[in-house]
Amino acid sequence: MQGIRPHPGDSMAQLGREVDDFLMYFILMEKIPVGTRVVEPGRLCCMSEEAYIQSVSADQNPAHSLYVSVIEENVQVDADVEVLQALTRKQAAMLLAIPSPTERLSCFLERTLLQQAVQAEVGQQVLVEHEQRLFPALLHYVGSTLNSNTLLPPVCFGVELEGEGEGRGNIDGSYKGVIFFKCKKDSGLLLPFNKIIFCGMPPAVEVGTPSPQRSSSKSEDRLSGELLSIRLDTVVKEETASANNPSSASELKIPSNGEKVKENIRDRYLDVNSLVQIQYKEEELAFGIIRWLGYLPQKEDAMAGVELEEDKGCTDGMWCGHRYFFCPAKRGIFLKLKACQPDTRFLSNRDGQPKSLEVTEHGTDDSQRVLGKVPPLQEQAAVEVLEGDMRGIQGHCNSCYMDAALFSLFSCSSILDSLLFKPSYFPNGQIQQTLREEIVNPLRKKGFVSADSVMNLRHQLMQESQCPSFTTSEKDPEEFLNVIMHRILGADPLLKLQSQGRGVQECYCYQIFIEKKQEMTVPNVQQLLEQSFHHSNLKLTEVPSCFIIQMPRFGKEYKMFSKIVPSLQLDITDLLLNSPRECVVCGHLATQECAECFKDVILSDHGLKQYCSVCCIQVHTHHKRKDHKPVPLKVPKGFLKDPGLSKIPRETLELFAVLCIETSHYVSFVKYGAGTDSWIFFDSMADRFGSENGYNIPRVSRCPEVATYLSSPLEELVSQNPREMKGVAKRLFCDAYMYMYQSKRMALYK
Repeated sequence: MQGIRPHPGDSMAQLGREVDDFLMYFILMEKIPVGTRVVEPGRLCCMSEEAYIQSVSADQNPAHSLYVSVIEENVQVDADVEVLQALTRKQAAMLLAIPSPTERLSCFLERTLLQQAVQAEVGQQVLVEHEQRLFPALLHYVGSTLNSNTLLPPVCFGVELEGEGEGRGNIDGSYKGVIFFKCKKDSGLLLPFNKIIFCGMPPAVEVGTPSPQRSSSKSEDRLSGELLSIRLDTVVKEETASANNPSSASELKIPSNGEKVKENIRDRYLDVNSLVQIQYKEEELAFGIIRWLGYLPQKEDAMAGVELEEDKGCTDGMWCGHRYFFCPAKRGIFLKLKACQPDTRFLSNRDGQPKSLEVTEHGTDDSQRVLGKVPPLQEQAAVEVLEGDMRGIQGHCNSCYMDAALFSLFSCSSILDSLLFKPSYFPNGQIQQTLREEIVNPLRKKGFVSADSVMNLRHQLMQESQCPSFTTSEKDPEEFLNVIMHRILGADPLLKLQSQGRGVQECYCYQIFIEKKQEMTVPNVQQLLEQSFHHSNLKLTEVPSCFIIQMPRFGKEYKMFSKIVPSLQLDITDLLLNSPRECVVCGHLATQECAECFKDVILSDHGLKQYCSVCCIQVHTHHKRKDHKPVPLKVPKGFLKDPGLSKIPRETLELFAVLCIETSHYVSFVKYGAGTDSWIFFDSMADRFGSENGYNIPRVSRCPEVATYLSSPLEELVSQNPREMKGVAKRLFCDAYMYMYQSKRMALYK
C-alpha cells in the first residue's frame, strides 16, 4: 500500500460532478497508513467507474491497488484491492449515516441488517433502539437530510415512535426547518439503520426490553466450552449452520406478534418471558428467562433464546450474524425448547405450571420449607450464605416494608426467636409456622426466601386481620410488626413505659417525639431518645430485650433532621425507673433528679441530670439553677448501705439493624459480626429480571464503608455532603426510619 499521491484524473471535486451511475463505492476493511496517521477501517471510499475499469482490465498487468478517494477525509490513497469491498450507492449512503467507522464495519459484516435496510419501505412497522430500550415505530421516511450536492448524502430513516415510545422522540418530522415527514410532537426520530429492527424479519424481540450494543457475530456468538456440559443434542451450535450464506436469514420462521411456537408449548406453559431452568452441569442448574421463541435454519425443532441469570452463556442474543434478542454479553444461549423446564423456584403445584405471585389457595411448595431450629447467621457464615444477588428476601408487589423488617429482625439476630416457638393455635399457629419454616429458617439456611413465601404470609395475615390490602399495598413496618406480634402471635409487649402519675403503657415500637425547633443539627440516637423521654416525662419500667425506635418525622417533609448518627450502643441506665443511677458530677450513687437541668451542657454532655445529695445542693446554689425543683429518686436498698463505694452498673443495648426509607422504598442495614465494619446492606428489589412477567432480584452486599463514617468526628459528619458519601452510607445516615437494639443479657435464644 502507498500513501497519498497526486493524480491527474479523479479529484474530489471532479468526482462530485460525476453522474452517480459512474461512481464505484467501497468500504475499507483494514487500516491504511497515510503519512503520520492512518485511515481507519470502516471508512468509505469511491472512484470513477472509468478509472476502475482501466485499473482492473489491463491486459498485461492488472492493478493490485486502486487509487480511491476517502469520502469523509477529502484525501486520496492507494489501497490494495484485497482490503476494499464493493458497495452499491444505496448501501454506501446508508452505511455513511453511521458515525462510527468501527460500528459501520461491523454492520457491513453482519450483512443481513444492511440488506433489510435497503429493502425497507415507507409504512413498514419497525422496532427502534432508543434510550437503551426497544420501542415500536412506523417508518415514514428513507432518505438524506443533507444537501443533495454532497458527494454522497448519508441516508437515514425517519420514524414515529408508538406505544410506550410516544413522546420520547425529539422532532415532529421537521429537521433544521425542512419537513421530511409529519408525526406527533416529540415522537419522531431520524436514525441510521443500525438503530432499527425491521419487523417481519428476525429478530422477534419483546418490546420494551433493555438493549445492549450490537457486537460482531464472530466474537460473541460462538458457543463456549463451558456449555459442553449441557446435552449436546439440545444446544444450537453455530458451526452447524451455513456461516458462509448470509442470505439464509430469509429461511427463518419467526412467529409473528408473539405467536407461540407450535410444539406443545401450551402443554409446557412456556412462552416469551417464561422463567426456566436448564441442566447446566451434572448437578448444577442454570436459570434464565426466555427472550425469543422460533425456528432456526436447518433446525426442525422449536428453539428458544434464553437470557441466563449468570455469565454462563456465549452470546448477547446474536446467532450467525442475526440479532434475535438483546441481553448482556455471555448471558445468552440458543437451545432446543424441550431442553427448557419451568423454573422450580417459582412453581406452586405438581403439574409444572409456573406460579403467579398472587394469592393462591395452595400456599407454598413443601420443598421450600425448612423445619426445626436454625440459628441466626454470624460473622463469616453470614457473608458466605447471604452475600450476592438473589439473596435475602425477594420483594414483590409493595412488600419491601415487610421484607426489610423480617430481614432485619431475623437474619443475624435471635432476639425475637421466642416468637417462632411459643405455643400457638390455629389459625395463628399456621402463620407462626409459615414465618418460621418458610421465611426465617430458609433465610438462615439457604440465604434466600422467594416472593411466593412472603406472599403466602401476607395472604394469611390478610385473612386473619381482615385487612385486604396486606397482599397489595405498602404499609409501615410498625403496622406490620404490631399486627404479627400482638394480634397474631400474642407476644408480650417489648416495651413497658411509665409517665409520672400514670399507669404502665405497653407497646412494641417506640416513636420519638421531640420539639420541632431543635438546636441539634446532626444528633445521634442516644440524644434523640433522651430528648423524647424528657419531653414526654417517660421512664422504662424494665430493661427491654428488644428496643425498636422510630425516628422523628413531620408530615410530607418526613425527615426532621438531614442526618442522624447511629448510636452503636444505647445507654438506657438513666431511662430506667427505680434503677440505681450515677451522679453526673462525682459518679457516686444519685439520689436526686432535676428535669430543669436537662439542657445544661456545662455539667454534662448527657441530657438527663441526676445528682448525689451533696452535689445536688452545690449545683443548685448557682443563681441560674436556684429555682429548679429536683425530685428524689427511688434507690434500691442494697445500694443505700454504702452509696459512696458501690459501683453503679450500666444498662446498655447494642444496635443490630436499621431500616431506612427513600421515596417509599424500604431497605435495611444489619450488623452481622463484632467488627466495626461488619455491616451488610439489603434491598429486596435491588434489580429486575424481565419486564411485566419477570421478577425482582433481592441483593445483599457488604458495606464496610459505613464504619468509616461511624468513627468520623461530628464536625466532619455535619459538613459531609451526602452525595459524596461512599457506597450506601448516605442511606444509613440520611434515610434512617427505624433503629433496632437488643440486650444480650436479656436474649432468650442462642
